[in-house]
Amino acid sequence: MSVRFTAKVRKGTVGLAVAVGLAVGVAGCGGGGDSGGDKKPGSSASASSSTGSQPSAQEGQSATPLAELSGPSGLLLQVTSAVRDSGGFLTVNANMKNDGSQTVVVPVALRGDETEIVKHGTSLGGATLVDSKGKKRYYVLRDTDGRPLTTTDLNQIQAGQTIPVFMQFPAPPADTTEVTLQLPTFSSGTIKISG
Repeated sequence: MSVRFTAKVRKGTVGLAVAVGLAVGVAGCGGGGDSGGDKKPGSSASASSSTGSQPSAQEGQSATPLAELSGPSGLLLQVTSAVRDSGGFLTVNANMKNDGSQTVVVPVALRGDETEIVKHGTSLGGATLVDSKGKKRYYVLRDTDGRPLTTTDLNQIQAGQTIPVFMQFPAPPADTTEVTLQLPTFSSGTIKISG
């Protein structure tokens, strides 16, 4: 009987220890959650303030895009930014919007006709930037496997749908502040470079 009693006591002690551990853990989480909650709004506020300036800038740019290129079947490309970075790249961000009333298949012509880019499927690889001042044309960059540094796998866009897209190019010289963006089957548009 003492063996059974000892086993029951051990089970009870283990059960009590687990229950106390869980209670302390929950209390710790609650306290940490409150203090973490105090920290999280601060950190998310700082994150939202640091990223908040970016979205608000994007919102402002989407309200008044740098350029709007018209495409087939009601497609629009609204350029929201063209940013030069210190690494020698120029990234163009835009929204591809279906302004029509029906689903539109994204034209395959947007990928261009370069063999290396074509084999990687649909993309915006056919985009180019024209620097009239420097009299140069810049093509979309590619990685070492020949994949274009743009949004890929664009198949179709529902009526009213907007999809964020990007294209990355070699950056024109620092004194070039405007370039013309050209995209197959779309009108062209002049955009201002920032950065």
